[in-house]
Amino acid sequence: MQINQFRSLLFVPATSEHLWEKASQRGADAVVVDLEDAIPLNKKALARSLAPKAIQLLKDKGAKVVLRVNSDPTLWQQDLLGMPLHHLSAIMLPKVETKDQVEAFSMALATLSDGIPPPIAALLETPLGVLATAQIAGHPALCALGFGAEDYSGSIGVHPNPLALTWPAQQVITGAHAYGLQCWGMAGSIAEVHDLEAFTKSVELARNIGFTGSVCIHPNQVAIVNRGFSPSAAELEWAQKVVDADQSARAKGLGAVLLDGKMIDKPIVNRAQRWLAARAA
Repeated sequence: MQINQFRSLLFVPATSEHLWEKASQRGADAVVVDLEDAIPLNKKALARSLAPKAIQLLKDKGAKVVLRVNSDPTLWQQDLLGMPLHHLSAIMLPKVETKDQVEAFSMALATLSDGIPPPIAALLETPLGVLATAQIAGHPALCALGFGAEDYSGSIGVHPNPLALTWPAQQVITGAHAYGLQCWGMAGSIAEVHDLEAFTKSVELARNIGFTGSVCIHPNQVAIVNRGFSPSAAELEWAQKVVDADQSARAKGLGAVLLDGKMIDKPIVNRAQRWLAARAA
């Protein structure tokens, strides 16, 4: 299920009323109202009571709004009750390990929604979830997959680092792209909010291995993520040259053309067109 392409998704706890309006002003492509990790168990009920107000305020401020629910079915069933689902661009379902989890959640959304339910972003955050990527990614209610680097690292007992995370991240990336889904995440920690140079390098790696965007846990990360998951000026200049050369070749009945010493054919043209489309979005 297609939605707007989100490069950056900024988390805001449902209980942090003082941050709601500020979150809409940080430049993120979407704001995620969080009911899960940012909320202690004894504050879950309070978070549920405040979330509809947060969603409405953010929507009124022009933000695209995503809701992250809890992973336990007993909790997410409570999370969904009374939510203004029609205001949501997507719902994040965390710690998904089977396609059946997505199916159960999708059916609940369909029952509760007045009209078309919001699409689901399945967050894969454990070894079991990563191994089941191919099955999970095929569910028609999905718009995106997310890779949870921090949870995955914790589950295997290591610090989040590219050596440990690149392989599982690429499984999620491959599954997402196989089914035309967005893929949010990094092969490294998203917790870095002070060493922005290190964070920038993690974003660069994420885009280079195929992620299309990332969540942000601090406003300082938003601009870096937006820039990192957007084509650079040099890439856009190259892309336009490729498309122009391809059009000229087609006009001459050619299927490929030499440009700057390199052969340009369909896969390269497709990449160029994708970058130009990202600029126009």
